[in-house]
Amino acid sequence: MSVHNRLTPAFYTNLSLPATAMGFALCVQVAALSWILNTQYGLNIEEIGYVWLAGPLAGILGQVIIGLISDNVWFWGGRRRPFIIIGGTIAAMMILALPYIDVINDRLGVDSLVGVAITIALLLDLAINISFNPARSIIADVTPAGAARTKGYTWMQTISGFFGVLAYLIGAFISNYTLIYVGAGLVFLFAVFPVLFIQEPKVLADAEAEPDSLDVQEAMVTNIEAKSKGQAAKAATDWPEFLKICFAHAFTWVGVQCMFIYTFAFIKEEIMGFDTTATLSATQNNEIGFSIGVAFAILNTVGFLLPATVLEPIAKRIGRVKTHALALLVSALGYVLIVFFGQSITAFFVLMAIVGVGWAAVVSLPFAIMSEVVDQKRMGWFMGLFNLSVVLPQIVSSNLGGYIGGQADKSIIFWIAAGTLGVSALLWFLVREQEA
Repeated sequence: MSVHNRLTPAFYTNLSLPATAMGFALCVQVAALSWILNTQYGLNIEEIGYVWLAGPLAGILGQVIIGLISDNVWFWGGRRRPFIIIGGTIAAMMILALPYIDVINDRLGVDSLVGVAITIALLLDLAINISFNPARSIIADVTPAGAARTKGYTWMQTISGFFGVLAYLIGAFISNYTLIYVGAGLVFLFAVFPVLFIQEPKVLADAEAEPDSLDVQEAMVTNIEAKSKGQAAKAATDWPEFLKICFAHAFTWVGVQCMFIYTFAFIKEEIMGFDTTATLSATQNNEIGFSIGVAFAILNTVGFLLPATVLEPIAKRIGRVKTHALALLVSALGYVLIVFFGQSITAFFVLMAIVGVGWAAVVSLPFAIMSEVVDQKRMGWFMGLFNLSVVLPQIVSSNLGGYIGGQADKSIIFWIAAGTLGVSALLWFLVREQEA
């Protein structure tokens, strides 16, 4: 009971583990899915894009509907808890299925590797989406608005990012197959057990509601004093600001998802010098897997170190919106540098650290910013709507496989990423900073 509704390190750590489980599942997907589809099953770039398309389609259905439902139900002792447990369990099972797509195809007798791969990817992403929305929403449910909530999301990214780095290092230095098995176990454990120690409020209330703990009560004093001076707490959704945030965030994810899906092709062709459709030896395939693992480990190392240590202090001085926009510009610059200087693996690794600055902001600040312009009692619903600014751009990125595959120079991947993140940064500058 000591971690319930107390703003302590133990509370924030435990609160972060459900989102960490889903983040780890995504890391397994990023590290292993494109790689295994190309090297083990021989799918081309366009076919791999179609497999990845299953994810955002699942997200449209999963996060919006589950977000709406989780705002208005209560069972198994929670509002978000049941969906985190169910989604985490299914995600673990689908991760285990990745190395056996061909076996499943043969057992079903359907003779369609692409179809089976799409089905497994769809179920995996649907499971992740079932859990990710509640895992993020629960942070807003049990923390007061302002610095405490920003801290909740930065802790989430710090812990989730640490395990994300661990995932990529396992894939790089041991094998992606080991990563799959370790990932399935960790996703199940972190999704099922930590939520049993989070005490959810049975009634979702706005900032005027009576808090459950002394720490939260003290945090609310500032809000009460502000209202006495005419600065009323937000109780309704600011739709213009919410839509501006969604629109700006959408451009970010076109570029980010292109990086996740197609980086293997850049490494295989531009760095290693092989054609994407070429059949390589096991050693060469493992070398590609190693390079992917190290590159994304570097990206996520920066991604989990910066939110609490750098971005949060900067945000306190210049505001979260400006901090986020500037971080995206740094990432856009990193993508441009990859185009010109990233043809050696060492240079590529170094430049991925620059790209990680924006990634650190993407996975932490937008949730805190968005959560303070919407009705607190409908957080799950708005998290689901906000997720459309992620999944709709992912559909765009997934459908770029044929175009990218037809380009002789796979640097086009990072031109797309640089352009979309640059536009996103400019749009974020139009978002109004919320008063503390």
